[in-house]
Amino acid sequence: MDPEIKRQLEEIHALAKDNHQMLRAIRRHQWYGVISTVIFWAVLLVAPLYLYQQYLQPIVDKFSVSAGVPATGPFGLPTFAELQKLLNPFQSK
Repeated sequence: MDPEIKRQLEEIHALAKDNHQMLRAIRRHQWYGVISTVIFWAVLLVAPLYLYQQYLQPIVDKFSVSAGVPATGPFGLPTFAELQKLLNPFQSK
């Protein structure tokens, strides 16, 4: 085999190996990006629900109109009449 052709063939082989390694690295970093994005959005969507259950729900339950009875307003919020009943003892003082 001609030495010039052999050198070119070895150079092409080295370039192909280097290209393969770069493509594998790109794919690996792409997967890391997808996984980190999924984890980020999962935390972003789940954290408020968890924090509400841990910290705000006990406070909301403490100030609810009657314990154990859900509010009858839209979206589970108390109606105006229920709020008036709650505020009446404080207004008379």
